Amino acid sequence: MSIAAAYSESLNIVNSESHISMFSDLLCNARMQTNDEIRRENLEVAIKRLGTAARLAEAAGTSAAYLSQIRNRTPDSKSGTPKMMGDAMARRIEAALGEPEGWMDRSHLFKGGEEQQPKIPKVFDENVSPALLGTRSIPVISAVQAGALRDMESPYEPGDGYAVEYTDDAKLSRWAFGLDVEGDSMEPRFHPGDRLIVDPERQPKPGSFVVARNGSNQATFKKYRPRGIDAQGNEIFELAPLNEDYPTMRSDTEKLTIIGVVTEVRQKLI
Repeated sequence: MSIAAAYSESLNIVNSESHISMFSDLLCNARMQTNDEIRRENLEVAIKRLGTAARLAEAAGTSAAYLSQIRNRTPDSKSGTPKMMGDAMARRIEAALGEPEGWMDRSHLFKGGEEQQPKIPKVFDENVSPALLGTRSIPVISAVQAGALRDMESPYEPGDGYAVEYTDDAKLSRWAFGLDVEGDSMEPRFHPGDRLIVDPERQPKPGSFVVARNGSNQATFKKYRPRGIDAQGNEIFELAPLNEDYPTMRSDTEKLTIIGVVTEVRQKLI
């Protein structure tokens, strides 16, 4: 064998041993995750998505304390084994996130502790992102119930209303409610079917949109305009429509009571 051939063969042997060593290291370092580890990993993803463990617990119908026990692998008081997430809880978390069944049981890529999202080539102006609808439910009540708000300590019971809206607005008071717009007196800005989020414990400011009632407990949605104080010290205000075909109402010519201030309007496009 020539010197060149012998040198080449020695290099092949070294390279072969090097590859075997690298492959062996990969096998030693790679370890299959257990289902419990995958679920606890995805639990952290779920908490990050909703902001806090408390929000996730509320959305999944459990307690933050229970989720904490799973996260910290707290030993069971009877068996002494670490708390593990069951199938039922995994399915409830998937439902809370809007993910398909089995999502909690698959490992997701991470980079720097953050959830790795698949990279999709941008071929157009991507100017939207997923938005959470919120975890606090607000009842959408009738105009009759809204008209009674200032006279009753509990104008509606939990679960009342013919629909529900969800929000994360922490500033809303306990009795915040939803109300649907009817008629065209507030066009062109607001339309029939628009849904108002109303807070009865907020004070209106000049230009606020408010829900008010008349002496017959009929509710109306208008723009608030303060106009001074009368001789008895009562505030005089106007309730103005945006549609000029409708009249402006004044509190010094008819009985008007502010029910609440509109904090948000949700509109349907079709």
